[in-house]
Amino acid sequence: MNMSGHQHAGMNMSGHQHAGMTMPMTGSQPSPMMLFASGTAWEPAQTPEAGWHWVRGGWQLMVHGNLFVTFDHEGGPRGVGKLESMNFAMLMQQHRLGHGTILFRQMLSAEPLTAPHGGFPELFQTGETYHGAPLVDRQHPHDVFAEISVTYLLPIHGDRVQWLFYGGPAGEPALGPVAYIHRASAMNLPQAPLSHHLQDSTHISYGVVTSGFIFGVTQHSQLKLEASAFNGREPDERRYNFDFAPLDSWSVRASARIGERWAAQYSIGHLVHPEAIEPGNLTRQTASVQYSRVSGSHEWLNTIVWGRNRKQFATSPQNSYLLESLLRHKRNAAFTRMELVDKDELFPPEQTYPPTESAATAGLIGREFRIGAYTFGASHSLVQRDRLDVALGADFTVYSKPATLDAFYGRDPVGFQIFLRFRPGAMQMH
Repeated sequence: MNMSGHQHAGMNMSGHQHAGMTMPMTGSQPSPMMLFASGTAWEPAQTPEAGWHWVRGGWQLMVHGNLFVTFDHEGGPRGVGKLESMNFAMLMQQHRLGHGTILFRQMLSAEPLTAPHGGFPELFQTGETYHGAPLVDRQHPHDVFAEISVTYLLPIHGDRVQWLFYGGPAGEPALGPVAYIHRASAMNLPQAPLSHHLQDSTHISYGVVTSGFIFGVTQHSQLKLEASAFNGREPDERRYNFDFAPLDSWSVRASARIGERWAAQYSIGHLVHPEAIEPGNLTRQTASVQYSRVSGSHEWLNTIVWGRNRKQFATSPQNSYLLESLLRHKRNAAFTRMELVDKDELFPPEQTYPPTESAATAGLIGREFRIGAYTFGASHSLVQRDRLDVALGADFTVYSKPATLDAFYGRDPVGFQIFLRFRPGAMQMH
């Protein structure tokens, strides 16, 4: 898993368990600790769980985390080779409160110290800034405080209806799929998707309030309706502080768990001035479907995502399409990520070259290019114990792009990564 903060080793709303794992419960209700994968987003109930878990004095405590140590080589004229580390840790504390359950979460990252200057090299990636200039061919590091939140889940009518509240100074609104760093299908992919800023970039928002309801439709199927008010601005370049601003952005999301293996969502949101140096607001729509199948030592984890941004000053929307798949057997895993993404920030707005068919959109929003990225990789767990999983892996990425970009990126740029991944072992009770 991308050691996601909270992947659910198989518990649905009725508390059904999988693969012999013991999941914490709160009365007859599933623990909120197990219910949400990122923010309040769902993955399928049958999704593997990894982490360290303790029960102390009525508190349930959990630690998740993921640490990559990676050599990343990006090919072509804009390429570079760097040693880097993508990483985060998630701490959770849960207790009964009245008739419900309260959950505190803190997600921390050392990436401001472990990312190369300007961010992690990644061809065709865009979004946010460095030294006041747009980041291009780089992925920004996560802030030190990526989530400081509280969740409260209150049964209103047993398993049939529950009220959900989520909020905090740093959190994730009800917009988009499970964030990529928390998706089980992306557990072995150190790089961010090129479609990150069209799908799940709001997973770090400095100021979030979410409320909604969870409905038990059948024993193994649930529906969730929720809405958020949040600060839609991207974090600034100072990665150690809280970038508070008015909660003037909004989103709504409908999610479903269908049986134990499927999860889906559709969401729409309006973001006020999300980019620091790009004028205007945007409207984002996303839809996603996830499928997880776990049988003994076999795991097959899949995610499909569509995301669309409609910028205030753009003449047409930008679309993105993503497919992730991970197949694991015992110590070995094979994985892929395939994307098609519309990019309009590869060149400054004032630059007129290269000429494209969409040159008429030059100006405030730059030129738009359809980029394809196709990643394939494999890993082997060198250490696989209850407390620790250490894997050695590698992947490579090939791209499709308009021929007008050859002068800048080369005809056939290829990127590859070799990594060590450290994370806790499978969920155990202590």
